[in-house]
Amino acid sequence: MKNISTTALAKERGIESKDLFNIFTDNKWIYKKEDKWHLTKEGRLAGGDIKYNPKFGEYIIWPNNLDYNKSVDYKSTLNASKIGGHFNISSQKINLYLAELGWIGKDQGGWVTTNSGRKNGAKQLEAMNGKPYVVWDNKILANKHLIREIQGATGDAEYQKVTETESNSDDFRKKFPALLRTPDGHYVRSRAELLIDDFLYKNGIVHAYERKLNIDEEVYCDFYIPSQKLYIEFWGLEENEQYAERKRIKLALYAKYNFKLIEVNNSDIENLDEKLATKLRKHNIIVD
Repeated sequence: MKNISTTALAKERGIESKDLFNIFTDNKWIYKKEDKWHLTKEGRLAGGDIKYNPKFGEYIIWPNNLDYNKSVDYKSTLNASKIGGHFNISSQKINLYLAELGWIGKDQGGWVTTNSGRKNGAKQLEAMNGKPYVVWDNKILANKHLIREIQGATGDAEYQKVTETESNSDDFRKKFPALLRTPDGHYVRSRAELLIDDFLYKNGIVHAYERKLNIDEEVYCDFYIPSQKLYIEFWGLEENEQYAERKRIKLALYAKYNFKLIEVNNSDIENLDEKLATKLRKHNIIVD
């Protein structure tokens, strides 16, 4: 799929440019003001965007596979406040969870969607003050990844059941339930994990706890930093043979898929501020 101008799209479809402009105007996807075409919210939701050319200035582009007969209604989309209302939590926390999933990121004083976000139904819009923000289709309310993120952060008992069911081949989670609540709302399984989570939180590093790796194998990381696609594993029971085997398998999978990984052990915990900061700097994450 590529994005092309309205004129180029009309040419591809074998119709007159003025007819396609009329269709988009009737759809309320564009409007003309002071002899210049502008994109509406509905137009953005349909797939329209703005491109700048040094010679011609700004102009509207569309996906070349655009279906201009489809119905688009901005009022049917959900922003962070509406999603938060559904789950009875604040919009700020919703944006935090969406960022932890790697679906949005901070930019230009607002939130912008990532490629992963777009794949999960995100649409990029811009407020009157120029700040970017993201809206979602209704499917987001039933998205299992978002639900798992919310339930995991709130310590919902049902989340523990889901996690145990999905990982019944690994009884580590059954032996060490996540009962310790961190300052940012995550529930972790050990004091060391609590210290790591607190370090990341205090240094403003957006992170997720126990994120399933995006692979076929059923494996969960300890921590995930979406901005750098970086994983953190804490190895705390290496003297245990079963645990050591579990570690060996996980490291092999990290290597197989070429994932970026930081390893933390018990000796690092004793001087975490220095040791973890050093490891993070190697991945272009600077902390004070």
